[in-house]
Amino acid sequence: MSAPLDLLPSHASVRRLDSILVDRIAAGEVVERPASVVKELVENAIDAGAVSIEVAIEAGGRRLIRVIDDGHGMGPEDLDLAVERHATSKLPDGDLGRIVSLGFRGEALPSIGAVARLAITSRRAEDRAGTNLVVDAGIKATLRPASGPRGTRIEVTDLFSATPARLKFLKSDRAETAAISEILRRLAVAQPGIRFTLRTENGNPTVFPAESEPGPAAFLRRLGAVLGVDFPPNAVPLALAREGFSLEGHIGLPTFHRGTASHIHFCVNGRPVRDRLLLGAVRGAYADTMSADRHPVLALALACAPDLVDVNVHPAKTEVRFRDPGLVRALVVSAIHESLRRVGARSSTTGAARTLDALRPGGAGGFSLHSGAAAYPRPAGADTYRVATPSFAAPAGWRAPDRDRSGFSDTPQASFAAEFVPPGADSRASAEPQEPVSDHPLGAARAQLHETYIVAQTTDGIVIVDQHAAHERLVYERLKRERAEGGVARQGLLIPDVVEMAPAEADRLIAAAEDLERLGLTLEAFGPGAVLVRAVPSALSGGSVKNLVLDVLDALDASGVEEGGLVGTGDPLSRRLDAILSRMSCHGSIRAGRRLRAEEMNALLREMEATENSGQCNHGRPTFVTLKLSDIERLFGRR
Repeated sequence: MSAPLDLLPSHASVRRLDSILVDRIAAGEVVERPASVVKELVENAIDAGAVSIEVAIEAGGRRLIRVIDDGHGMGPEDLDLAVERHATSKLPDGDLGRIVSLGFRGEALPSIGAVARLAITSRRAEDRAGTNLVVDAGIKATLRPASGPRGTRIEVTDLFSATPARLKFLKSDRAETAAISEILRRLAVAQPGIRFTLRTENGNPTVFPAESEPGPAAFLRRLGAVLGVDFPPNAVPLALAREGFSLEGHIGLPTFHRGTASHIHFCVNGRPVRDRLLLGAVRGAYADTMSADRHPVLALALACAPDLVDVNVHPAKTEVRFRDPGLVRALVVSAIHESLRRVGARSSTTGAARTLDALRPGGAGGFSLHSGAAAYPRPAGADTYRVATPSFAAPAGWRAPDRDRSGFSDTPQASFAAEFVPPGADSRASAEPQEPVSDHPLGAARAQLHETYIVAQTTDGIVIVDQHAAHERLVYERLKRERAEGGVARQGLLIPDVVEMAPAEADRLIAAAEDLERLGLTLEAFGPGAVLVRAVPSALSGGSVKNLVLDVLDALDASGVEEGGLVGTGDPLSRRLDAILSRMSCHGSIRAGRRLRAEEMNALLREMEATENSGQCNHGRPTFVTLKLSDIERLFGRR
């Protein structure tokens, strides 16, 4: 909307703006908030070769931002020129196509000095004394000698004092402090060889110690400090190189996820970035192993020749543009897929931790376990007493196993099972022989609980498996393999099944009939508002044809369909077909409530061990939880 006429200037003559006003206007592109100042100053310190950088702030950075580094420092001539706009030492040949530093525009210091009071003290190793320079609201003072160690000390006070209107748009001190902390976290991930310290007026400083020895192990230690102690045991190493690009880092298991994308870290040639191409590649790589409302945890470093990437596309330098974006996206997706494939049957450790927490006295699950003398008061005047065992009423038909029963032993950790003897049944009926515990990662099945969960024994603990979630993943991976190998095997129906629906829904199915044929589902039009199903995927035979077709219809609605087949913006056809297979696989999986024999349970465990991505179902939920024997023993005070 145009400005009111009474607010417009009375004349239309053109005039040149004051140089200080120009600097303040231009500063708006660089200095958006206190976190922007910290980012620019810390990046300058990194470019100066610093191995230790300390940041101190007050009032969320509004009152004070202090950055101290032990880098190369500046002499008087360089310092005097550094606060002039577009003056930099980082483009010696003026080639924007080969940028190897984090900063390169020469805008940071003059922009900060235009909207605040900027004081710089710097000394080179070869100088006997340092130099101090102050810039207050764009007005530069004269250089003065100063003492100090090698490196640079910068203090920014009264931020936006020269542009008070900008102060109204800042958030609370806590929010601005959090933004500064996030900037340092991302720089710490990108530069593990540098020590970072953040000090605020409240609480202890945040310190990320420098990792002196480069390599995957050191990088993982830095990630543990930044992303939390739970990340390293739930991380998978990644390394892949292709056509001039090298990708390294660590990715979290699909069952180790967060509610926001703030735990996804990418750096390109040492520069932390938040690039939409890279974020989209990550989401595509985790698409069929994680729920759409969850986000993975990972940190990846991409390295390439400077002329293969353009970093001069965003004022804050947080986005980049690749010469071959398709190659980069394929590299990220294939690297993540390959790393997750190598993992096999593995689930996150946080599931076991939550389970154990729920079992502990007063835990989240409300479970109460009385153990030890403290749970039972000592009778008054008694010198000794014996802890009583809480009694319980045994269910009808239950009895303890006979002592002479085969397999029972008085040795520690004896293996035996309680038997449920239905009324009228032969009490001496022999139990199924148990498979011996071996070195299988998921162990040997020992029981089925509530016709839903399989309990397996391993050499050092137990595994609890959700049979429906696990088999759903197995069926899905089988269907994907069949599709990749030439087409999903189909089972013709002896009597074709007619499924009725709304005419528009039937039209959508018929429009995608050619693609569905490759997925093993053969159907054709059967008048208005109905389709005739002639074949279903062999892996799904025996289930409800109607429910299968309606689920496929839902998948089509989610991905889009038009005349000529499936459509979707920016998504390859194979991903949309996989989304349909994911819906279909639910019909061929073992349902909760189905009783399994011992050999069926063990066959399921062995197939899980041989199938990639079997640690989570198609919706991103874990398929099993592992509990170590040592942790279980702690529950009962045995350790």
